[in-house]
Formats: sequence, structure tokens, C-alpha cells
Amino acid sequence: MAPLSSYQIAIDGPAASGKSTVAKLLAQRLGGHYLSTGDLYRALAWKALSLGLDPETQPDQVVEMLPNTSLAYQLQEGNPVLLLDGKPVNLPDLHAPRVAAVVSHVAKIPALREWLLQVQRDCRHLGIVILEGRDIGTVIFPQAKFKFFVTATPLERARRRLAQKGEVPQGATLESVAADIARRDELDSTRKTAPLRPAEDALLIQTDGMSPDQVADKLADLVRQGS
Repeated sequence: MAPLSSYQIAIDGPAASGKSTVAKLLAQRLGGHYLSTGDLYRALAWKALSLGLDPETQPDQVVEMLPNTSLAYQLQEGNPVLLLDGKPVNLPDLHAPRVAAVVSHVAKIPALREWLLQVQRDCRHLGIVILEGRDIGTVIFPQAKFKFFVTATPLERARRRLAQKGEVPQGATLESVAADIARRDELDSTRKTAPLRPAEDALLIQTDGMSPDQVADKLADLVRQGS
């Protein structure tokens, strides 16, 4: 059997399901590297907006920027850093409401998703990698040894999103955020390219009522039992 250091661990799930936090905690427990594939899409959304492009109405122009774009995770002092056009990205910029409002439109551009395939697969050379997104186990790493689909009800996810500073517009309510999340689920699950769905061999992890540490502990136990 190959050593654990050669494995990819796929964590998929809908928006605000807590998968990013859980993936970070799981990486700490396993001595691996957490990589946010969502941040790759957010970085491209941020660049498109910075160029004055509207990803919803100008998808072709967004694709045209890709030949002049470089995007990669690289280890710096032992930690993965996301570089956009050779420079570390400012993560708070990627999670601003204006980026969050268009990232699902960026994510459904087929040519952009195809461009990102190799970017994501190149992460294998970093060692133990825990990747989270919406199609890690189905498209990016279908051969991953461990696949999890982390989810929660829209209302639970809305509570979590409201607790994250800068993630929602001013004046947002629990009900409005839950409605936005439900619309995002519909967009992500019905798009033609790499729709949001669990891999056939993924373990479904329902996280309502669980803390991030409890979820990470559960996943770590499952990985250790299966390795």
C-alpha cells in the first residue's frame, strides 16, 4: 500500500457547509496541507472584476483573460500559499461580498473549469493534501482514497455564514441568507459542467448540531481506520 503522504483527501459539499473549516482542522490532525479549490475560483472572479468584467454577462471575456493568468499553490516555509500571477493573493479580498456574488457564475464557465483542472491536479506534489470544493471527488480527484460530502441544512448554513465577518451584505437576515444559499445550491447542482453532487463512493457527513472540531475528529478517525 502506498504511504499516506501520497493520498488526496476530497471534501465536497455545498456553500457554507463548513467544509473549509473542517478541511483546515483535518489537515492539522493528519499533518497535511489544506487547499481551498473555492479560492481558485474566487481568485479568478476577483481578477475578472478587477479588469471590469462581469462573469455573468461576459463569460467569453473572462475566458480570454486565462492565457495571461497564472494560478498555483506553492509551499513557502512549509505552508501552501496561493499565487495569482506570481503574487500571493490577499485572502480577505477573495471573500468579499462582491466576489461571493459572482463566483458561481465563474464556476459554471466550462472552459474556465477545464483550465483549472490541471491547476488543481498539480497540487498532488505538495504531499498529503486535503482539497475541498464541489467536484473534488467526482472530477478533480476521482481516484482519491478518501472522499467525504459534508453538508447541513440551508438554515444551519445561513447561521454559519452570518457568523463569518464580511461574508454577507450589510442588513442581511437569517432568512435572506438561507434563501441565497438555497439559490446557490440550485445553481451549483443543476449546472451542466461538474454539477454539485456526492461521488458514488463518498461518505455523507451531515453536520447540523456538530462543531467543526467534532466533524474534523470524525473524519480523522475515518481516515486513520481506512489507511
